[in-house]
Amino acid sequence: MTYAIGAPCIDVRDRSCVAVCPVDCIYEGARKLYIQPDECIDCGACMTECPTGAVVRLEDVSGPGAEFASDNRRFFEDVLPGRDRPLGSPGEAAAIGAISGDTELVRAHPRAH
Repeated sequence: MTYAIGAPCIDVRDRSCVAVCPVDCIYEGARKLYIQPDECIDCGACMTECPTGAVVRLEDVSGPGAEFASDNRRFFEDVLPGRDRPLGSPGEAAAIGAISGDTELVRAHPRAH
C-alpha cells in the first residue's frame, strides 16, 4: 500500500503532513506536495493529519481523484521543468527543499481565484 497526495492539496500546501512524517518523504513542488512512494513506510500519519483530505491510500482511491493520486509518482520519475533529470528517490525531503516544478497534470490544473 502506498499513500499519495491528490488535487485538494494544489495551491494549499498546509504542510501539517510534513511535520508528522517520520521518514521525511513528502516533497514540495511549486503548487503541491508529493509523497515519494519508495521512501514512504505506509504509517498513515500524513493521512490523519491532512486538513483537506488530500492524502489518500492508492488502493482506496477511485474516480476523478485517482488521476491525481497516480500522478504523484510522476513527480519523481519524470524530468520536471527546470531540471535535467528526474528527482528519483533522494532520501530526505528537507535536504532537497522546495522544487520549483510540478507534474504536467498539476501545472495544467486551474489556479484557485
